[in-house]
Amino acid sequence: MGKRVFTPRKKPRVSTENAGKVFDGLRTAKLGTAKNPARVSVGSPAREAEVRAVCEEHGWECLITVDPESPEDTSELERLLNPPRPVVIETKTGRNDACPCGSGKKYKKCCAS
Repeated sequence: MGKRVFTPRKKPRVSTENAGKVFDGLRTAKLGTAKNPARVSVGSPAREAEVRAVCEEHGWECLITVDPESPEDTSELERLLNPPRPVVIETKTGRNDACPCGSGKKYKKCCAS
């Protein structure tokens, strides 16, 4: 057998200067924390006080900007107030289970055919 010479890799897979750009941590940071505050845009100072009260009541971090000319954007606050619920899927009837119509036959012999 011939000799095998080890040659090191010339370039590292991820350069150290781009390592911070690959992952900045915002994807895993929970919305409403100091690392990823909820960004809310409102049209009046009175509305800002309402939103700030809601955020403080729940203990969320929010960046609130008041701009009367831009449309109000409270989508991130709505997401915090009403988090998405997981979808529950009904179990399917197996081929060898009893038929749901109540005939007493197997599903594959009754309603599946």
